[in-house]
Amino acid sequence: MTASSPTVPRGMLGRRVVFVDGARTPFGRARPDGLFAHSRADDLAVVVVRELLRRNPELPPHLVGEVALAATTQQGDQGLTLGRTVALLSGLPQQVPGYAVDRMCAGAMTAVTQVAAQIAVGAIDAAIAGGVEHMGHHPLGAGADPNPRFLAERLVDSEALVMGATAENLHDRYPALTRERADAYGVESQARYEAARLAGRIDADIVPVAVRDPEHGWGLATADEPPRPGTSLTDVADLPTPFRAGGRVTAATSSPLTDGASASLLVAEDVALQLGLAPRMRLVSFAYVGVDPAVMGIGPVPATHQALHLAGLTLADIGAFEVNEAFAVQVLALLDELGLPADSPIVNPDGGAIAIGHPLAASGVRLMVTLARRFAADPSIRYGITTMCVGLGQGATVVWENPAHADYGSDANLPATPTSNSTTAEVTS
Repeated sequence: MTASSPTVPRGMLGRRVVFVDGARTPFGRARPDGLFAHSRADDLAVVVVRELLRRNPELPPHLVGEVALAATTQQGDQGLTLGRTVALLSGLPQQVPGYAVDRMCAGAMTAVTQVAAQIAVGAIDAAIAGGVEHMGHHPLGAGADPNPRFLAERLVDSEALVMGATAENLHDRYPALTRERADAYGVESQARYEAARLAGRIDADIVPVAVRDPEHGWGLATADEPPRPGTSLTDVADLPTPFRAGGRVTAATSSPLTDGASASLLVAEDVALQLGLAPRMRLVSFAYVGVDPAVMGIGPVPATHQALHLAGLTLADIGAFEVNEAFAVQVLALLDELGLPADSPIVNPDGGAIAIGHPLAASGVRLMVTLARRFAADPSIRYGITTMCVGLGQGATVVWENPAHADYGSDANLPATPTSNSTTAEVTS
């Protein structure tokens, strides 16, 4: 992925792609009395897409070349080619196309990297990418019919289709990943999130959503529902282990079932500058890697190594990590592999999915929104990573550069930004 050397990659080929903005809804618990129990999934996605358009009036709506939205369970109110339907529902011009994406937990992340590739090769200048998951309406695996060959031919372990069971398998495979360590990590995630909320950092990420309750009428959702502030080690010590009798994975060390949506605005860097849009991050590289589905939580390890290699960077270059906390043991496996302590201040300093929740296909952009906020708050950080494990045995990692850093874009090995294409030239002339 370099213009100068095939053996020392230095980022993506083609035009530089920047993350201009991102937003998410509050996250609600996926249950009959949850925050979004009576809200449609596609309406949640519309809220965040409209917010991006509202906050970025410099972007002519017809310049959006693609809307890519992900959902893990693509049926009902989160089916029917989400990218296209949400584009129309959001008021984008009819000529703006769209499509749906599914890579389970990494759906929104995949939507972002896919449209970034389209932008990099010059097919489009700008795109909206994100994801939505209403797990209250569509539980994970609902309506799925796994091919019997998976088990009959032993292509995957029987536990590979149960995410919590794969977390138990990680505990088995790596004895150093004890329940005590996982419990401590889960408690710390709750504490970090609450500290960030009290400091006002979380509110900046959230777009309020009007919600309807049949009994109480209309209200406004402005805060995440899943967090459990004040959780202590004593509180979680005796929790049951639902995925295995006498196991180690509990509700306190797992992300809760969640409803929510997220979206982001990606633009070619040269186009963003012409339009007066301020980049919040630049996409440097990304990688998706397959692993044994029975221990899918280990996926971020090879994905991170691959993404760093493609970027021509090392772990020492990374000043910020946003790791999706599907399970505490999965994060600990990554940190142990990278030689980082469980309480590292550069990893999820504002908590993660154990506290916030994990609406599957929406979580990838949630990580990006958080990282972009951290970049703006700390210009000393040049590079950061968003990473997550993916059901059925995959890992996903994206490397980002901070435009606020003094050396932003100064690497001589990075491909130069070409002039904008004719479409943008016409719009801005």
